Amino acid sequence: MSKGARGPNEKLGTLLALAGISNAGLARRVNDLGAQRGLTLRYDKTSVARWVTKGMVPQGAAPHLIAAAIGGKLGRPVALHEIGLADADPAPEVGLAFPRGVNDAVRSATDLWRLDLAGRRDFLAGSFAVTAYAVPTSRWLISPADGSVARPGTDARGQRVGHSDVRKLREAADDARRWDSKYGGGDWRSGMVPECLRVEAAPLLQGSYSDEVGRSLFGATAELTRLAGWMAFDTGQQEAAQRYYIQALRLARAAADVPLGGYVLASMSLQATYRGFADEGVDLAQAAVERNRGLATARTMSFFHLVEARAQAKAGDSAACGAALARAETHLERARAGDQDPPWLGFYSYDRLAADAAECYRDLGSPTQVRWFTEKALTGPREEFVRSHGLRLVVSAVAELESGNLDAACAQGTRALEVAGRISSVRTQEYVRDLLHRMEPYRDEPRVRELRERARPLLAAAPA
Repeated sequence: MSKGARGPNEKLGTLLALAGISNAGLARRVNDLGAQRGLTLRYDKTSVARWVTKGMVPQGAAPHLIAAAIGGKLGRPVALHEIGLADADPAPEVGLAFPRGVNDAVRSATDLWRLDLAGRRDFLAGSFAVTAYAVPTSRWLISPADGSVARPGTDARGQRVGHSDVRKLREAADDARRWDSKYGGGDWRSGMVPECLRVEAAPLLQGSYSDEVGRSLFGATAELTRLAGWMAFDTGQQEAAQRYYIQALRLARAAADVPLGGYVLASMSLQATYRGFADEGVDLAQAAVERNRGLATARTMSFFHLVEARAQAKAGDSAACGAALARAETHLERARAGDQDPPWLGFYSYDRLAADAAECYRDLGSPTQVRWFTEKALTGPREEFVRSHGLRLVVSAVAELESGNLDAACAQGTRALEVAGRISSVRTQEYVRDLLHRMEPYRDEPRVRELRERARPLLAAAPA
């Protein structure tokens, strides 16, 4: 449905030409983006022609989806005013700002949490653009810690925020991490994280606290916000994940927690690499490493180097990848049981390093190395980290396939499907889809046909 004509929308027409998108192409992209968000849209080239030549304004989430479609082709964010649709919805592009002041940072984060929970997912329908990470990263690198964050007086209840309030948020983060690892980012409990941010964290941030309590409070909310981003990333909501990550980095700066800020940058790096921006993924991971020299624990530094290795592998630089992996392993060997590792790093051990090393060598086309590291990775805990185990099985299947062992590849693929059926994770589904794509040359083999049939119910529920 569209609003009445206003005259030709020259801005939209000009940007479509600049992006090299036809009317039919834009309609198809908008429909596809809408389907990924659970919307049934049936725009066609005639619809687009009306938007351009008559200035008709599509309603609902469509203006944001149009901006997302064009932005995805241009490789940068596209604001509504650039396509002549600024008056379609006056709401701001929430979550992309990295404010300089602490009060503005609180407002930016709470605005994102509120709009997300108010059922306005259309606000998060802008395109993922790796360039949106440039300003947040540079500002964090220049100054990773704010001055005093104390808020004097008492809050609306006549009370001051205390350590017990913060402890509840940290316990919520611990619980959310466990659920995410075991059931995936799409499990119904994942909705409890943004709910906790909106209902519990937001009033505390807007309350009254000392500088000491405030630092801890900002750290806890940064952890929860990064978790919300990670869960969005795992369920294919890349645009929402990006906004959560930016706000998590800003909150980590208010917490004066440099390792936590590095962890957020590592999450950004994994997302950028996953989305095909490997060079930017390298930059983000290296930023985490450089800022944390002499500050983070050996185990934390190991993880940051491992994330860099993932990006270097995607970039096709085997030498740089190998060097980063070697640094990751060296730091992990230096880690000691008595080190004060942050609680958010509890997932990281040698089996995780081996799993990511296997993915590095998969991307570099070295199946022998993939098999060696995957064998090490599969010795890790299974019930606690179900999603990770499923991903490792898929990577193992790919290695067997590329080594010419079709039977073993199908066997591992079958095991992976059994695990994937127990969790809600679009990322795991995409790994399975990639495996089946690699098996396409053997599609007439009975074992492959059987595997595809087993995978059909799983992939039918996932966005293409």
